[in-house]
Amino acid sequence: MRSRSGSRPSDRGGRGPREPRHSQDTAAPRAARGERHHAATTGGETAVVNRRGAQRVRRGHPWVFRSDIERFPALPAGVVRVEESNGAPLGWAQWSPASEIALRHIERDSTRVVDAGWWHARLTAALRRRESLAPHANAYRLVHGEGDGLPSLVVDRYDEWLVVQLLSAGLETQREHILASLRELTGCRGILARNDVASREREGLPRNVELLYGEVPRTVEVLEHGVRYLAAPWDGQKTGAFLDQRENRVLVGQVARGRALDCFAYHGSFALHLAQRADHVTALDISAPALARVAEHAARNNLQNIDAVEGDAFDVLRAWHREGRQFDTIVVDPPAFAKSRAALDGALRGYKDINLQAMKVLAPGGTLFTASCSHHLSRGLFFEMLQEAVGDSGRRFALRAFTGQPVDHPEIIGIPETGYLKGAVLESMD
Repeated sequence: MRSRSGSRPSDRGGRGPREPRHSQDTAAPRAARGERHHAATTGGETAVVNRRGAQRVRRGHPWVFRSDIERFPALPAGVVRVEESNGAPLGWAQWSPASEIALRHIERDSTRVVDAGWWHARLTAALRRRESLAPHANAYRLVHGEGDGLPSLVVDRYDEWLVVQLLSAGLETQREHILASLRELTGCRGILARNDVASREREGLPRNVELLYGEVPRTVEVLEHGVRYLAAPWDGQKTGAFLDQRENRVLVGQVARGRALDCFAYHGSFALHLAQRADHVTALDISAPALARVAEHAARNNLQNIDAVEGDAFDVLRAWHREGRQFDTIVVDPPAFAKSRAALDGALRGYKDINLQAMKVLAPGGTLFTASCSHHLSRGLFFEMLQEAVGDSGRRFALRAFTGQPVDHPEIIGIPETGYLKGAVLESMD
């Protein structure tokens, strides 16, 4: 999800891998203050969980909430053994004393030791799952947290540099093991921590951007299936760029034709791919600085068929419809309108409205790619929203493809928090 401005709902934000979100339980910091939660006790280096917590782990979900712990570890934070209340071993987990997600399960085998060798093996496996990407791109995600069995850890590669996010107190205690393995496995020239996310505060951790190893430049040129653009590791959206739409950008670029429109363009990643086949591309965004980067990226790719338009996408599309303006290929990739369940109803109205406006300016026989990066908006609700927008448009549309997350952002069945990105390719049939 791009943190493009230009969206009507006020609940805008950057695209996910969804950060672990805590419930609204105000008792989350109790253990850190020495208070007891229910009848739980504290002692040793083992966490004892109740039946509900044990079932959750056995079914493959790594999170154990504070309310499901019967005995808290005595450690301030770290990796601890986990047992059920009947003494049955459950392996190992990251322990975060101040977090509502108190345990993040990482290893089923209680006889294993979570040490430098363990981290090296897990990171090696994660990197191997991305080997198919290297010939086509120099920027992609190496570790997708829970999706790779490494909860609260994000590692993104930008050419010869890495950007990491350590999103829990338990994981922070493993920092040195993680950095040593990453350096050895990747041969990177620098590692930057983008620990400037809100979830760290809920873990009792500071928010900051910190150079951990070597040097990391302010911008890095990304090469993506022949298209070049700049990522900004230090201060760009997410860890520097929106890597999760990489394959969707390629897909849309392959079907682009005629006059194309990239709504919520941000730095123009979709526009650059559209411009490979389309006659002309309009990049629409509310941010003038973002559009300046679009022009820079067009020049970097020797493209002269991209124009930038500054404005609110909702208002501009309505105006263009009144003027009778049409496009043969349209991309609608807004920021997350639903950043919480409470915002879902308003988000659905926003998603329906922007898609309806796009449908109204899509030429007969044209192609619309639309996406949502809101975790709280399920695939089912996303499709229902599109059905309603199509109904209100009075036009006929065929579903040509339904897309999800790429290989470097694995969505795990049974861990819904790992999934957030969904998209659809629609073709006008009139």
